[in-house]
Amino acid sequence: MNSLVSVVTPVYNSADFLRRTFISLSDQTYTNWEWILVDDCSTDNSICLINEFIQQDSRVKLLCNSENAGSGVARNKAIEASKGKFIAFLDSDDIWHKDKLAIQVEFMEKNAIPFSHTSYGYIDEFDRKIKSTFHVSKHPINYFDLLKRTEISCLTAMYNCDELGKFYMSEHRRKQDYALWLAILRTGICSHPLDIELAYYRQTRNSATSKKYSLIFKHFLFLRTTQEMGVLRAFYYTGFWATNGLIRYYIK
Repeated sequence: MNSLVSVVTPVYNSADFLRRTFISLSDQTYTNWEWILVDDCSTDNSICLINEFIQQDSRVKLLCNSENAGSGVARNKAIEASKGKFIAFLDSDDIWHKDKLAIQVEFMEKNAIPFSHTSYGYIDEFDRKIKSTFHVSKHPINYFDLLKRTEISCLTAMYNCDELGKFYMSEHRRKQDYALWLAILRTGICSHPLDIELAYYRQTRNSATSKKYSLIFKHFLFLRTTQEMGVLRAFYYTGFWATNGLIRYYIK
């Protein structure tokens, strides 16, 4: 079991945390990976850092957008260029546990699982642990489960593109990853949860996910447009999503 994993990372003015992300990937105990970064017209020294990483590790690859197009477009360029059996996602400010790829690839290959996600923790700007671990469900997640509770986080998701084909992100500026998971699940398969904390989401004061109230109406519109839901059905699932999200934010 030594399948190539393509790790997809969009980059936009990520210099503050990019080196820490690189270290968490280069420290992986599973070594058969390629890291495809797509710069979305950064104005800081992100590209200089990435070129430094390329000099240190031949598994690192850089692509560049000709104009700022958003993280969905950037991720899609990386997915298109990927050569791995598995596609995984790691944003430019997040980090992984050193055994993340080893554990998740073994889990998927031993159990013939095409799509999986894991539990994850939260860190602040200084890599300090905040909040408690977000634990995934005990059962496989289908399309309707995910509409009610957003438990597949981008930094934990991995899918087998040899089996499923390549799935691409929505080109909306927000919720591209959520739309991708829904598209995969809509085919009838499930995402299989692995309840081990294998990734760490960096939550800063400017993180969009730290402003839950302002996102509720946008979520409703997302369901109306991308999932083609009627008004009542969109209200129904937005209610579930908002309740679960607020409970998670305030209690955990």
